[in-house]
Amino acid sequence: MLQPNTALIYTMVLMSAADGDMTDAELGRIGDSVRTLPAFAGYDDQQLASEAEACAEELGGADGLERVLDLITSALPARLGETAYALACDIAAADENVAQEEARLLELLRHRLDLDRLTAAAIERGARARYQAL
Repeated sequence: MLQPNTALIYTMVLMSAADGDMTDAELGRIGDSVRTLPAFAGYDDQQLASEAEACAEELGGADGLERVLDLITSALPARLGETAYALACDIAAADENVAQEEARLLELLRHRLDLDRLTAAAIERGARARYQAL
């Protein structure tokens, strides 16, 4: 079983990989999030690369998507569901283009994390506002 902060990292890596292109903007956002957010207080960011690779390995296996979603949801306490969804939205919005695959994954995450539509919509709107270009 994953630690909660590792599950949050898996969530971000999963979102970044959803469209088949892990962009520099997305990878940068993952690193920034790990270094700055309270959910990662005390986390050794030197582990980030190995944990991202472990997530990619899980994704490449049989039923990879389902397996990673199961790992994420089983490791996260309910109070971190909104945090995980917000991080996923931030990664989806980081490169200013939310692909259809990313939108579908957000829907899967919303259901798996048991978030209601209104809460998810508010989180999505917040990410859209944060990443709006001039």
